[in-house]
Amino acid sequence: MYTVDFPDDGLAREWHLTETGVESRTRAYHPRWYVTPASDLDGSFADLRGWLTGHPAVVDTSTERWRTGYRESEREVLRIDTRTPDAVDRLARQVAQQGRPGQYRCFDVDFDPQFRYCLETGTDPTPDRAPTTLELSAPRRVTTGDDPLDETTVADETLTGTPADVARRVASRVHEADPDVLVCSSAELLPTLFAASDRPLSAYELGRRPGYEQVASASTYESYGQVGHSPARYTLPGRAIVDRRNTFLLHETNLAGCLDLVARSGRPLQELAWASIGTVLTAIQIREAHDRGVLTPWRSWRPELFKSARTLHDADRGGFTFAPAVGVHEDVHELDFASLYPNIIRTRNISPETIRCGCHDRDDVPGLGYAICDDPGVLPDVLAPIIDDREAIKADLRETDDPETRERLEGRSAALKWILVSCFGYQGFANAKYGRIECHEAINAYARELILTAKDRFEAHGWRVLHGIVDSLWITAMPDREQTDLETVAAEISDRADVRLDYEGRFDWCAFVPQRESEAGALTKYFGRRADADPEAAGLDAYKLRGIEARQRSTPDWVVDVQTDLLRVFDRTRSPAAVCDRLRRRLGELERGDVPTDDLVIDQRVSKPPEAYTHRTRTVAALERAAAAWNLQPGQYVEYVVVNDEARGQARVALPGAADRYDAAFYTELAVRATSSILAPLGWGRDDVRAALAETTQVSVESYGCGSSDPSASTR
Repeated sequence: MYTVDFPDDGLAREWHLTETGVESRTRAYHPRWYVTPASDLDGSFADLRGWLTGHPAVVDTSTERWRTGYRESEREVLRIDTRTPDAVDRLARQVAQQGRPGQYRCFDVDFDPQFRYCLETGTDPTPDRAPTTLELSAPRRVTTGDDPLDETTVADETLTGTPADVARRVASRVHEADPDVLVCSSAELLPTLFAASDRPLSAYELGRRPGYEQVASASTYESYGQVGHSPARYTLPGRAIVDRRNTFLLHETNLAGCLDLVARSGRPLQELAWASIGTVLTAIQIREAHDRGVLTPWRSWRPELFKSARTLHDADRGGFTFAPAVGVHEDVHELDFASLYPNIIRTRNISPETIRCGCHDRDDVPGLGYAICDDPGVLPDVLAPIIDDREAIKADLRETDDPETRERLEGRSAALKWILVSCFGYQGFANAKYGRIECHEAINAYARELILTAKDRFEAHGWRVLHGIVDSLWITAMPDREQTDLETVAAEISDRADVRLDYEGRFDWCAFVPQRESEAGALTKYFGRRADADPEAAGLDAYKLRGIEARQRSTPDWVVDVQTDLLRVFDRTRSPAAVCDRLRRRLGELERGDVPTDDLVIDQRVSKPPEAYTHRTRTVAALERAAAAWNLQPGQYVEYVVVNDEARGQARVALPGAADRYDAAFYTELAVRATSSILAPLGWGRDDVRAALAETTQVSVESYGCGSSDPSASTR
């Protein structure tokens, strides 16, 4: 089975991929969830059971024995069988309001419908063959705005005409291709097509049966200080829907990686595609809990244990980051602890039920005084196979040159990497089903100790640490000191840490960038050329870039191209004059009007409605101009081209496709800023770049990408 829908009360229709196509099977199904009194003082749930009897959403109630926590014994709980999956949340809210506040605790409530079905029925949602896909897209003005459906692209064919004609032809193409997965530019295209069709909902067919269902509404949320937008979600009978606007995993991995996580999490492909990494990790943990006879709480109610003010201060420190040595450094080596946080969890037995367990009085966690139970933790058991499998995949990658095999393995490796990356932050998430802040603090404490120990050992063996970020170190040889072989030092540190320190590679040179208004190093801004890489052959793959404009989403394509062009000149010459000469040539393109406006588009996240902004920024101007074409919500992105930065209001910007000019002075300043990031390690700021541009001096041959490598060689 690879997807399931719920056509009527008490029914589930499974869709199975076969060698020749697909087949469906229908079976009776009523989702179930559980309730228990919050404490023994609350007595039984006889009153609640009586209230539920005869409720229109309830099919049956019964009692079963389950554990409600990993460190708890089995107890009697009330099982509630519900008519439909979408009734579970509504009924749970009603139950939570019965009796006094907090009298009842609910379990196994807020599961997505297809995941719940697989969990309760023991169904594996991993398809027996690779699903076939079909791309479906429409202009943003159609799916986000109010324009009629006059254009849709199916695979590589663009269909135009009246809305009814387009809807009919799209349905015909989908029927002919009969894909297992529809990959949509926006899931909003589905209701748009149904609304445009001249056939009734019960007759228009994009799935393997007529009709569609909306399973979630659009919403705006805030996470880690950023406003996000979650689009509405839809399902079609017999097909999985992937919304490209709402699929982090497909963007970061590929179909093979997603299917690997389907098998591990038990979430069918459609629900996995729209899930966050934390949601997938939660699903893996829910399956583990279910296998161990433990129910999953609806809301996390584990209180944080008492800590002294000093412990709070020491615990709330995060990972360790060294102040980088600003400048350009030759012959730099990068080493990383392999999956540091997951391996700390695994080797130190960190888990919500083991940390500060109460059965030991020890100072296990460095600097915090937390004890960790000796009983094996659940979180290490969950992560161990993921860690081991990723290591095996990486070993297979080193042994194969087959492109298809490499693509499949790289997708799986990337998918597992994201799960391992998220497992640490998830422990500090307030609403995590199986998280605990003390786990988060303990992991950080161990990581700080390991990175400082590694620094000490490198320095003892003649190596200088230039920079370090949590699990990565950049080192170079100390002058006038004898160095121990790096492999030997890394092996020593690995043994001490019980976490492997991997040699990631060497850079011919690496530059660490200072903060814009300070001489101190910017913690996450650096760039360098990989050892022996040929920029002419490898292009940007010859370099590693972090934090500078070329890595920032909002940077226009032309500015990215300019910065990478200047990076190559910097690589050849290390000469600010040569870099500025090259910049002058690129600015000439801008001043002559030779740069396409499509290469000058700025992409900004919207944090609130236009009327809520107090400053009239370019983003606000773009929002006001876009309001006539798109219904943008906070958390979505607005694109614009700056056409006159001195103007007021909407005249300041134009929307992509409508811009027939641009403000050369504005984009010149963006290019100057990007240039200063490249030259900052040499002590040059934006004022220095502007001063160099203002001079009518010699133009170096190197700025043209040819001639002598001697920075003094120049021509008028």
